Amino acid sequence: MMRKSLFSLSYGLLLLLLIGSCKEKKSSSLVEQSGKEVSIKYAKGFSIEETSDFTVIKVISAWPGATNEFTYALIPREKLPSTTLPKDAYDAIVSVPVERMIVTSTTHIPALEELGVLHTMVGFPNTDLISSPKTRERIDSSFIKELGTNENINTEIALDLNTDVLVGFGINGTNKAYETLKLSGIPIVYNGDWTEQTPLGKAEWIKFFAPFYQKEKEADRIFKTIESSYTQAKQLAQNADSRPTVLTGGLYKDVWYVAGGNSWMSQFLKDANAEYLWQETDETGSIGLSLEEVLTKGKEAEFWFNPSLHSTYSEMESANSHYLEFDAYKNQNVFSNAIAKGETGGILFYELAPQRPDLVLKDLISILHPNLIDGYETHFFKPLQ
Repeated sequence: MMRKSLFSLSYGLLLLLLIGSCKEKKSSSLVEQSGKEVSIKYAKGFSIEETSDFTVIKVISAWPGATNEFTYALIPREKLPSTTLPKDAYDAIVSVPVERMIVTSTTHIPALEELGVLHTMVGFPNTDLISSPKTRERIDSSFIKELGTNENINTEIALDLNTDVLVGFGINGTNKAYETLKLSGIPIVYNGDWTEQTPLGKAEWIKFFAPFYQKEKEADRIFKTIESSYTQAKQLAQNADSRPTVLTGGLYKDVWYVAGGNSWMSQFLKDANAEYLWQETDETGSIGLSLEEVLTKGKEAEFWFNPSLHSTYSEMESANSHYLEFDAYKNQNVFSNAIAKGETGGILFYELAPQRPDLVLKDLISILHPNLIDGYETHFFKPLQ
């Protein structure tokens, strides 16, 4: 359990803390204050603690292999003038409920929509990646501003948005734009939802967003509904009378990348009661293999998911004639999660699937065991044309 304390500092010093830089090591001379740890059942990358005066969010895994942790204090607006905190105790201090927010990953958007706070989103880097019709409508109405790219955010536009917080996405701790915005007084908060390896672990990050809007009860209710839906689908899959074999991935240049045995995709296939051919491997990400290795092991696989970004069989044939040697290709049992897109080309799976793993699992069950879900229309996985 995380424990912090209150020191007697002036309100002016508190304002200076808002522009303080992230530090891996926190002050060790704090008087302890008791708090209540919020239940996080599946996610491994963050924790939440509620004290009598504010909420503390700790992000343990902001990116894969991260060695530093980030701690954020969320203080109710009405308590901000009377609340004082020690220097360097937190990586960011945010007044809540947030009224204006910048987010940087499409995976953040479904949580804002589900919590009913999409109207607070004011900026996003590379808005063409967004698939959601609701969010696209706000982009078209200029309520959400284009910020460039996450690695090179237009800081002038971001500052003009007068945001209360920027929820960042990073593959490491280096982002010059974030540092510039932080020095200008904008709290930067990292979100590591994408580092989770389990379907329900990713979905539980809706609880990360909830304290910024004082909507913890709503987030708990939403997540329990998703959890129940996922569990029921998983139980349904156990009624299948067979476990079809599955191949994943495709060639990128001369390397074929398949999902590792401890990856997100592998977990879905396991819960869908399929026999994934690389399910016994230890990797949590992808595995790079040669075409020969995959052909030897996967030639007779009954189903094939996510053949790179190809959407038609003719595209696959043009890309590499060896694809035609696989049984799944011959029998037209190839499915892709890159076909369902928003109006500007954003791939729906990358945006919504982390928040709705129950829909992903139902997609897979309907494809692998069609007799178990009659008349089901898939959300993400579509057959190649």
